[in-house]
Amino acid sequence: MILGTDVSDLSTAAANAAAQGLSIVVPLYNEASGLAFLHQRLGALAKTLRQRYGLACEVVYVDDGSADATLAIARGLAADGLDIQVVSLSRNFGKEAALMAGLEHARHGAVLFMDGDGQHPPDLVEKLVGHWIDDGYDVVYTAKAHRDNEPLLRRLAVHGFYALINWGARQKIPEDAGDFRLLSPRAAAALRQLPERNRFFKGLASWIGFRQIRVDYEPAPRAHGVTTFSPGRLIGLSIEGLTSFSVAPLRFASLLGVVLATVAFLFGLSILWETWTTGRSVPGYPSLVVGLMTIGGVQLIMIGIVGEYIGKILSELKARPIYFVAEHSEKRAEAETAATAGERTAAE
Repeated sequence: MILGTDVSDLSTAAANAAAQGLSIVVPLYNEASGLAFLHQRLGALAKTLRQRYGLACEVVYVDDGSADATLAIARGLAADGLDIQVVSLSRNFGKEAALMAGLEHARHGAVLFMDGDGQHPPDLVEKLVGHWIDDGYDVVYTAKAHRDNEPLLRRLAVHGFYALINWGARQKIPEDAGDFRLLSPRAAAALRQLPERNRFFKGLASWIGFRQIRVDYEPAPRAHGVTTFSPGRLIGLSIEGLTSFSVAPLRFASLLGVVLATVAFLFGLSILWETWTTGRSVPGYPSLVVGLMTIGGVQLIMIGIVGEYIGKILSELKARPIYFVAEHSEKRAEAETAATAGERTAAE
């Protein structure tokens, strides 16, 4: 029984990195209005990377059950300077599943994840690739340079989320890090080896280790459409991330139980002391009701936390597929097709 995986044969250096190629994974959900412009920018990026590094590129568009014309537009995109894969999922499985689908369909060694809303600037990709090829980093992740333009409550919530998920963790998740990141061939291979179905990519990409570097950036304003991440959905994703990657909520529940038990014990001692010293019985109805409601509420919270983890265990035991692909198409780069056709004509 093998308890680990050796990916040392996939190590890259400046001399052989170009031969590995780069797959750009872009999950899409109702991004019809801005997809053509994004693809145009990715095509220009691919030509730049080919000229500078000799790096072959492909883009893997993963349509996560879009309700608009995203899939139709993706089918019609021209393979200008880079290969195209269009992977259409049978329904909306969520961003984590879409990222996994793109990772598993990527044909090249290195993998870059970026959003389809245009807020992850393609111009920054050249810098990420440079850290991989020139500097030898395996994971190049991006993070927001600041959150000054966000409400105070949101900033506090984000800080609290990372503080909780990193509490007691051996491998910390960098605060403000996003899914916009590049994985070297061996880092991508390592990420594919992780078997869990409840995935939290930010955490897993940090957990695999290797040489990692942070790149700060300012997200561009969304040029088209509106975000689908409402506050309620963000809270749900935070709970999914916490319970999928960390046991911190269970530790917090245990600590809260210890604190309440200690407070109750000290309160009981104070009642005994007052009764013994004064000889008067302490009126207990209000304090009894408040104590019962507090303990009952905490117990329900703890049951809910344990229930979340039991639900994750049930999901893993069922072993259902993370996603289903309803349609998969590929297009080769026009430049390569033309070159191949020219070689065939010359041979004839």
